[in-house]
Amino acid sequence: MRAIELKNISFSYDGTTKILTHVNFSVEYGEVALLSGLSGEGKSTLLSLIAGIIPNVIAGKVEGEVVVDGENIKGKKMSEICRKVGVVLQNADSQIIQKIVEDEIAFGCENFAFAPEKIERQIGIVCAMLGIDREWKTRTLSGGQKQRLITASTLATGQKILILDEPLANLDINGADFLMNTLRKLAGAGYAVLVVEHRLDMVLSYVDSVWNIRAGVVTKVEDKQAYLTSQTVVIADKAEKHDKDGTLFELKNIAYSADVKEILKNISFSVNKDERLLILGENGCGKTTLLRIIARLNKPSGGTVNQFLDPKLGKRASRKWFQRVGVVYQNPNYMLFMPTVEKEILFGAKSEEYAREMIKLFGLEKIKNRHPQSLSEGQKRRVSIAAVAAAMPDVLLLDEPTVGQDYSGLKSLVEILNELHDRTHNVMITVTHDMRCAEALCYKAVWIENGIVKAESGKELAHTYFFERT
Repeated sequence: MRAIELKNISFSYDGTTKILTHVNFSVEYGEVALLSGLSGEGKSTLLSLIAGIIPNVIAGKVEGEVVVDGENIKGKKMSEICRKVGVVLQNADSQIIQKIVEDEIAFGCENFAFAPEKIERQIGIVCAMLGIDREWKTRTLSGGQKQRLITASTLATGQKILILDEPLANLDINGADFLMNTLRKLAGAGYAVLVVEHRLDMVLSYVDSVWNIRAGVVTKVEDKQAYLTSQTVVIADKAEKHDKDGTLFELKNIAYSADVKEILKNISFSVNKDERLLILGENGCGKTTLLRIIARLNKPSGGTVNQFLDPKLGKRASRKWFQRVGVVYQNPNYMLFMPTVEKEILFGAKSEEYAREMIKLFGLEKIKNRHPQSLSEGQKRRVSIAAVAAAMPDVLLLDEPTVGQDYSGLKSLVEILNELHDRTHNVMITVTHDMRCAEALCYKAVWIENGIVKAESGKELAHTYFFERT
């Protein structure tokens, strides 16, 4: 008996526009399967059908059969389906509701009416399995730690069919390897695991089968190695170095603590004018915190950040400051609030003409009339970057800007960011875990470890970090 089987599935949200067309797809127990493909092609729609989100929560016209654990799920409530299918969605923040890690993991178990002693046992098992501390406060976790937490919460409820939508999005190399090893072991114990992921270099060696979705049609990939090679070539850096003299930011002895947790201890480095800087480090090392301190969104517990952008901007965040310093958050949902993509990009733009140029440059013309929150995560990411870029800031701070991008989209986005850097001579500071594009986004790299600067060098440091560490 197969864990998941889609039989001749076609689907449309509006009854006319087909998102999926005559899809035949399956996942066996004891298997890790990968579903990949371009952003916005229907991957999340397919997962929503399997999990019963469609049509129970999201309406649409479904043709064909969705079979889970040997049973057609047509007409079944989500509460019945979720007893068999555990789902880890893309947006970790939207799934975390408790303040403490152990309470978050316990929540799903309580909904399944587990006995208290079983809940306690499950918390211990999954915390050890995913390398998280049951006493951590959820609001202080990094994006990667949150991703591990929602995965742990799903594993704790014990369903034998697991669906994970871009689980590696915010994980560092070690975290990604750890999670994929865990999923591989679960498959060996009889679980069925379906992963949707763009970071093929991190997943293909762990999966048994690969499926590709394009224009709503799903096909099985027979030659995994050729597919991997075509999707994982390291992207070349085509940006020109302008060597503009002068320092723009000077960080001196920066420290930061949240509650009793010390995140940054003693960070010192400078950022030159016209710089492209890459901040490297494992999940939870404080990369996002450091970016937020530079952006004046967080105040350091100790140390100072001196800016030489404009003395009139002083030392506090202000409207004028954020006109000069653009911030792209790790989670694009926090940034998108206008009714259409077009209005989102027009909102803070330097001019209407420049906003329309950004819409074209980022390839958003076909979706400019859609609501930003209706888009795929990869599309949301491009819209959020385009909206910030449209303001033509002097400084562009990018927290995991490439998450949710297929390989083609990744290459395109890197080229766009570097083109904007060449045209505007902005300072670009980027945090990324994606080894395929890291070197192409920097002249200089800073490696953070244990709250201090472990290393600081040119782009060769990115190569060392991703490819030469043991």
